[in-house]
Amino acid sequence: MDRVILHIDMNNFYASVETLYDPSLKDIPMAVGGDKERRHGIVLAKNMLAKAKGVKTAEALWEAERKCPGIKFVPPHFERYAKYSRLAKEIYMQYTDMVESFGLDECWLDVTGSRRLFGSGREIAEEIRARVKDELGLTVSIGVSFNKIFAKLGSDYKKPDAVTEFTRENFKELVWPLPAADLLFVGKSTQEALRKYGIYTIGDAAKADRKLLKRLFGKAGEQLSMYANGEDRSPVRRVNEHEEVKSIGNSTTAVHDLKDDGEIRAELYMLSESVAQRLREKGLCGYNVQLSVRKYNLETYQRQKMLETAVADSKSIFDAAYGLFRAHHTGESIRSIGVRVSSLVPLGMSQCSLFEDAARGQKAQKLETTVDFLRCKYGGDIIDRGIKVMHKDLFQSAAENRRTHVENPFKGVAL
Repeated sequence: MDRVILHIDMNNFYASVETLYDPSLKDIPMAVGGDKERRHGIVLAKNMLAKAKGVKTAEALWEAERKCPGIKFVPPHFERYAKYSRLAKEIYMQYTDMVESFGLDECWLDVTGSRRLFGSGREIAEEIRARVKDELGLTVSIGVSFNKIFAKLGSDYKKPDAVTEFTRENFKELVWPLPAADLLFVGKSTQEALRKYGIYTIGDAAKADRKLLKRLFGKAGEQLSMYANGEDRSPVRRVNEHEEVKSIGNSTTAVHDLKDDGEIRAELYMLSESVAQRLREKGLCGYNVQLSVRKYNLETYQRQKMLETAVADSKSIFDAAYGLFRAHHTGESIRSIGVRVSSLVPLGMSQCSLFEDAARGQKAQKLETTVDFLRCKYGGDIIDRGIKVMHKDLFQSAAENRRTHVENPFKGVAL
């Protein structure tokens, strides 16, 4: 028996929530975005009027303003979005406990076992759509299908405020003509690579030889073929069933383009410190340090380095990140920079090393654990890095600094 999966996407979520708090935004082009003055300048969400002018999520604010002169930018209020995400999920959970978040504004629901109580998948979807509108003042688009991938496609198929159902009987007619890029996890580079082999639509990918796709794209090619043919079997996780943490990282956009080596070192050290602290909070350490750099012209590159031992201290992470920067950067000014640690293992379970650096790293980790305790007990300002004081123009007050350097705390979190 086929499963019945719903994918619920809250339409223009951030923008819609902001309109609840300020109804005057309803009839003007508006977007939720970062601070133009501090250059945290990308569009996080836009309303339908801005979308009609060509404004896109994740583009720079200046690009949005060029497309839509007079557009109103509203700063993000993540506490509001978390509240409405939680309220929506409370509605979903009245139909099933198998509710898997995909960011703040999207969820999968497995309602296979709920049909005797609430009706067919489509009937459940229509009821949820009406309740979210009546109880929260927001609209949702819902996809109904026999797997997660097609349910996600369904929620994107017709917007806003709609229900679309893809079944065994109709998916070849409705899904296969769609662009291959509409499939989940098919990005721009993959789309371009597929086009080189004459694969433009989901149907093209479904009919392509699976062994050829695997040879061309590895495991991802085989997965693409399965998705296109409706063979996805991935389960919907139950509420509060969290996925294993695979990496921890922070990034920041500087208040001005960075050229001075001292300023770059300062930014990297503060990022490394915040990553190290978060690793220790979760009882983890990591072998792989990754650096990401966005230049003044928005060109981006990433580099990574595997270490002899897993680390969770600032200096080890900084040394690896700064070493990557010195080895690969070609001198352009930097707009933003990020540090990430992956290949994680529990603290105390990392592979032993015969080198003296490992012992130094363990001592540094113990010292920083003591600093963690002091900051937790007496506040984050009780101890600061000298490098931060030397470049205080780069950093705001301690509270603002933490908000700047910590990634969106609600991204991908199941609330």
